[in-house]
Amino acid sequence: MSQEAAVLIGAKPTSNYVLAVVTQFSMGTEKVVIKARGRAISKAVDTAEMVKRIFPGKVKEESITISSEKVGEPGKERMVSTIEIVLVKQE
Repeated sequence: MSQEAAVLIGAKPTSNYVLAVVTQFSMGTEKVVIKARGRAISKAVDTAEMVKRIFPGKVKEESITISSEKVGEPGKERMVSTIEIVLVKQE
C-alpha cells in the first residue's frame, strides 16, 4: 500500500475530511498530510483533532508547518496563510 496520502481541506463539512483521513489509514496508509489555506485552516485543525480522537493513542502529529503563499493574478496578488499537518499511524 501507499506510504503517504494528502487530504486537501476545502468548503465541504469537516466530517467529509475526517472520513477521508480515516479511510486512508484503514487502507494501510502510514502517513496522511492534511493541507489547508486561508479560512479552511481551522477546519484542518478540527479534522486532525477528530482523527486523533477516533484512534486514541494510535495517531499523532509528526509535524505541523505554517507558512504563507502569494495567490491571485499579477498586480492583484495577496498573501494567504497555509498549514500542513502530518499525521502518522503507530501500531
